[in-house]
Amino acid sequence: MLKFIIENFSHVFPILLSGMFALVIVVERTAALVWTYNIAGFEPFIERVKMLVLKDRITEAIALCESYRSKPAARVVREGLMRANQPEQLIEHGLEIAVGDALEKINLRTAFLGTIANIATLFGLLGTIVGLVQSFDAVGSANAQDRASLLAKGISVAMNATMLGLGVAIPAMIAFSLLTNRANRLTAQVDSSAVRIKDLLKQRFFKVDPKLDIDNHPHKGIRHR
Repeated sequence: MLKFIIENFSHVFPILLSGMFALVIVVERTAALVWTYNIAGFEPFIERVKMLVLKDRITEAIALCESYRSKPAARVVREGLMRANQPEQLIEHGLEIAVGDALEKINLRTAFLGTIANIATLFGLLGTIVGLVQSFDAVGSANAQDRASLLAKGISVAMNATMLGLGVAIPAMIAFSLLTNRANRLTAQVDSSAVRIKDLLKQRFFKVDPKLDIDNHPHKGIRHR
């Protein structure tokens, strides 16, 4: 294969270039989606925010989100907390903007892998056609003794081009599927964060006083703040 690449560099260069782009995207997206953006203890994080919000310690809840600055879900929660004292409609608008920004970050560049896989396959097919054309041209002008050798060499070049194209396309498609699945999980995490923080901000306006007799006075046990 190395000999084929050296001898047919003009054919395989686009495929190799596609593979390099795919590799860079896979490394960057894997680091982002697996480590940078993901909150490993998502449920404990939400529970800590819930405890602080229901105790009306909004500033501390915001500080907690700041410690997860690189996490899209935490940034959505922070945006909701920053608007905690604003009307509900403004809170919803802020969360929609934050969710949109988060999803844009999460899905950034992943779709390029599918495009690169298709391009690499097409470049491989192009190399195959070029190799076959060259081999038939050589056979047409060669003597009978050299025709078989030239034809075999041309077919070998054509098949190697196809193999190299698929060698880039298949891993790119596998990476695309895995990263898309990971991005979908983070998207669900972001959506869940938006829904939960909106619910928490509504809950904080109602406070239950355990000293009141709720059984006998069900409407007196809840105080609207």
